[in-house]
Amino acid sequence: MVLHPAAKVREAGQDVTFCCKASGTPAPQKYFWYHNGTLLEGPAQRSSGRLELRGLAPRQAGTYHCKASSEAGAIRSEPARLTVLAQGQQSCRAEPEPSLVELPSECPQDAGGSRYYNVGRCPASPCPGGPAGCGEQAGRCCGVRRMELRQVRCAGSVLPVKVVAECGCGPCAQPRVLVQGRVTAADTGEPLRFGHIFLGGRKVGFTGYQGSFTIEVPPDTRRLVARFVDGRQRLVDAVKVLPFDRRGGAVYHEVKMLRKKEPVELDGGRSNAIPLGESGGREPVGELLLPAGVFLRPSGEVFNGTVKASVTFVDPRDMGTASAASSDLSFADAEGEIVPLRTYGMFAVDFREGESGAELQAGPVQVRMDAGQVWMAEHLQKMKLWSLNPESGLWEEEGELRPAGGGRRRREERTFLVGNLEIRERRLFNLDVPEDRRCFVKVRAYSNEKFNPYEQLEGVVVSLVNLEPQPGFPSNPRAWGRFDSVVTGPNGACLPAFCDGRRPDAYTALVTATLGGEELEAVASSPKLNPNAVGVAQPYLGKLGYRRSDHEDAALKKTAFQINVAKPDPNNVDESNGPVYSYRSLRECEEAPVSANHLRFYRVEVDKYEYNVVPFKESDVTSWTGDYLAWWPNPQEFRACFIKVQLEGPQEYMVRSRNVGGSHPRTRGQLYGLRDSRSVRDPLLGDTSAACVEFKCGGMLFDQSLADRTLVSIAPQGSCRRTAINGLLRDYLSRHPPLADNNHTGAFSMLAPLDPLGHNYGIYTVTDQNPRLAKEIAIGRCFAGTSDGFSREMRAGQGTAVTFSCQERPPGRESFFQRLLSAPAEA
Repeated sequence: MVLHPAAKVREAGQDVTFCCKASGTPAPQKYFWYHNGTLLEGPAQRSSGRLELRGLAPRQAGTYHCKASSEAGAIRSEPARLTVLAQGQQSCRAEPEPSLVELPSECPQDAGGSRYYNVGRCPASPCPGGPAGCGEQAGRCCGVRRMELRQVRCAGSVLPVKVVAECGCGPCAQPRVLVQGRVTAADTGEPLRFGHIFLGGRKVGFTGYQGSFTIEVPPDTRRLVARFVDGRQRLVDAVKVLPFDRRGGAVYHEVKMLRKKEPVELDGGRSNAIPLGESGGREPVGELLLPAGVFLRPSGEVFNGTVKASVTFVDPRDMGTASAASSDLSFADAEGEIVPLRTYGMFAVDFREGESGAELQAGPVQVRMDAGQVWMAEHLQKMKLWSLNPESGLWEEEGELRPAGGGRRRREERTFLVGNLEIRERRLFNLDVPEDRRCFVKVRAYSNEKFNPYEQLEGVVVSLVNLEPQPGFPSNPRAWGRFDSVVTGPNGACLPAFCDGRRPDAYTALVTATLGGEELEAVASSPKLNPNAVGVAQPYLGKLGYRRSDHEDAALKKTAFQINVAKPDPNNVDESNGPVYSYRSLRECEEAPVSANHLRFYRVEVDKYEYNVVPFKESDVTSWTGDYLAWWPNPQEFRACFIKVQLEGPQEYMVRSRNVGGSHPRTRGQLYGLRDSRSVRDPLLGDTSAACVEFKCGGMLFDQSLADRTLVSIAPQGSCRRTAINGLLRDYLSRHPPLADNNHTGAFSMLAPLDPLGHNYGIYTVTDQNPRLAKEIAIGRCFAGTSDGFSREMRAGQGTAVTFSCQERPPGRESFFQRLLSAPAEA
């Protein structure tokens, strides 16, 4: 399906058009339209991918989807929701929805003990009207119509904050939608340098020297399928379905590629057998039987010479192979619905002429699978052979595997499942069964372990790997079956998973979460399980058997959890509120309130704080507001700037950057925001730590007409005295006047440079389409003290901009933070 119908909002009496388009060989000729799952009758609904509804009535509201079919099969579109409003009814309320931001620690709490302030938000919901044609052209959406500046009393001074005062309909934002990441070899971590990237059959670019890539998602895309190809033919092609955020911004993915198995030389004029999955001392899953004369040149000529054959098997008995497997193990059934497969192994084949290296095809070959490797008896009758369509990322049936007699010699007592296939253009095959025992698992990600509903993280890639446990040993799975990834939105994410209603531990799931390449932590399960922290009430939590990855070994990482995917019992009220939902309850899962049961990840951000005068959620690009005081002036490109501050003293210290307009006439003296960061000790230097503190970069403001050199003030908390300024930075600032006053020895001030500078100056700048990723890279370089390195371990003596000598703060003394905050803007 290359064009899906788009959601629309109309008033009663208006007209609407939905469109869809499918591609295939042969080209689809029939289209069928459905309203709330019911087929719409009439020849007009079957002749094309257009559905026109005139004079809408309220009863026509709901979901619409199309199905395209040909003799090759069928494919179904995603549903589109039609909202029909009464005439004069408002779809965008003028009153903003609540949205809370945290004020600085020195601000007084309200009567309820909270430092959170309601700045309001406008939901990005569609408004009536918009274009009448196909696709998702920019229509009208609810957005900010008016903001107002308020003053919050804080530490003897006032803190400015801009709040949404009124919402209204206007043009929809059209942010760029990007997927970024890095491609590496699964075994060594070696980057795929200058590898080819394909979307469908079209080459769209190359990976970088370090394996990095950026893909701009084409408009109307719902399922992004990318193929990564190693030009040196050392790695197996990787076909990946990459989740993305349709609201805009960049989502980061780590892509793993399998190394091709070393080729063996075969005599093309003789019969040959290649085992599948014999590595690691395991019994093979099966074998590939190649009769004499089976190899063919592309012209059809039989090749009987020396053949170099490489068959790389992805063995689900090896847990480490899940991340490197291709596609998302899905196929389109007879009704066109995309449904999951459960794999018993996949293999990539590469046959080449021994001398010339020219690629060869193969005529009918036999695949034999050891029935003893099929652990669920009901799967024996459903096992099939599949090949991967690299353009759609869907597996397509090649044939069935049928029971046959025993094998030769020592295998004579075994039963095999036997099937046949031809190896032409497609080179990746699968031993799979369709699986209909499906559920959804609700997961949310939070900015910290307070788990406040208004501090949820969006744009987090949550991945779920279905496991099959050993009987009696649920923490020791013997195989993985499939995997899925979903990006969190404002209401978390619902991940598909296999489940069972009779045996809770029939299927288990391993769940992880990453944000911009950073792994988030799961909630602890030992020494004592806390249902309130996990997010699931008892007794259902006990049935799920929640265990974090370090449950039995504290030395392991804390970034994953494992559960039994126990299908909820519809007759048990304790299991009717999540976190596992039946497959037909996807909408209930997606719309579940934050008070409903869900599983949690959180970001470990120790002693960091950010405050923006103009609120902005970095995980939601559509929340950006064009304002002179916006921290990020361009929602399509994010430039993160950090300064490295060295502190000599007996402890770790909080360091704040205060950022105000410096040279721009519209913002001079006005606050952009605050950033706090606690210093990190250098393991090699005694009584020395360093902090990497973000500041607002100098440069153009949102109107792109005039640059501002932000006035940045850096102040450590406590009794600290500035002892040194980086010589190169001092010289640069003196050559680019005006100079900021630095007559207070407890702080350092500068007008932010317009040039990116680098580690020699103690300044670290990274530009990226993903603000969080830009920050992570800049912090990693700052920790390492280099412009191109990356470290999680602080090197306080390398690449610093300014040095302070600090002592313990005398008790009762007013903090410099408070004095700095209460100083007038012109000070």
